[in-house]
Amino acid sequence: MPSASLNKMTVPLASDQSASDQGLLMPKLKYRFRVIFENFGPQSATPVTELTKQVVSFTRPTLTFEEIPLPIYNSTLKLAGRHSWGDVTCSVRDDAGGNITTLIGQQMQKQMDFLEMSSAASGIDYKFITKVEVLDGGNGATAPVVLETFELYGCYLKAANYGDLNYGTNEAVTIEMSIAYDNANQTPTGVGVGTGFGRTIAGAVTGAGQ
Repeated sequence: MPSASLNKMTVPLASDQSASDQGLLMPKLKYRFRVIFENFGPQSATPVTELTKQVVSFTRPTLTFEEIPLPIYNSTLKLAGRHSWGDVTCSVRDDAGGNITTLIGQQMQKQMDFLEMSSAASGIDYKFITKVEVLDGGNGATAPVVLETFELYGCYLKAANYGDLNYGTNEAVTIEMSIAYDNANQTPTGVGVGTGFGRTIAGAVTGAGQ
C-alpha cells in the first residue's frame, strides 16, 4: 500500500472542515497509564509507590448532573442541577510480602480503628489524593510523556474487596478498592474538567470561575 494512501484512512469531511490529508488521530491506549496515591495509608506526603507498581486496572471518573425538570404548559424544560462524581474502582495485585494488604489496612485503620472501635475525628485525618495519568508509552532512557491526568481530591476507601482463592485458576490474587472522592480536575490545564473558563450570564463573560 503506498504510504500516501495512509493519510486518507479516516472519515472524509467537507473541504471547509479539514484538509483532505488530515489522517486519523492517534488514540490514547488503555494499557499506558499509572496511578499515584498521596497520603494513602501511613501519614506521609510521599506517594505510595508499592500500590502504583501493583495496579491492574483503574476506572476513570464519572460525572453526573442531577436533572431539574420545569413543567411549562405543553412541554418540559430541563436544567442542570447539582453534580456528583461517581466512585472509581482500582484493582491491585496482592503480593507475597504483604505490602499491599498492609497499606490498604493502614488506610482503613485511619478511617476507622477496628480494634478500638474508634473513628477518625475529621475527614482531613484520613482523606488522600489519587492521580491517574495516561502515558505515551515512553520508558527507560526515554521518559514517558503524560498525555492526561485526572486528579481526585478528598478520596477515601468506600470499600475493599479482598477477592477469592481458587484451586482451579492460575491468576494472581487481587484486591478491589472502591474509592469515593469530593472533586476531580483534568490536567494539563486547558483540556477538560477544571479548566479556567469564564462564567457567563446571557452570553456575557462575568468571571474566571472554574
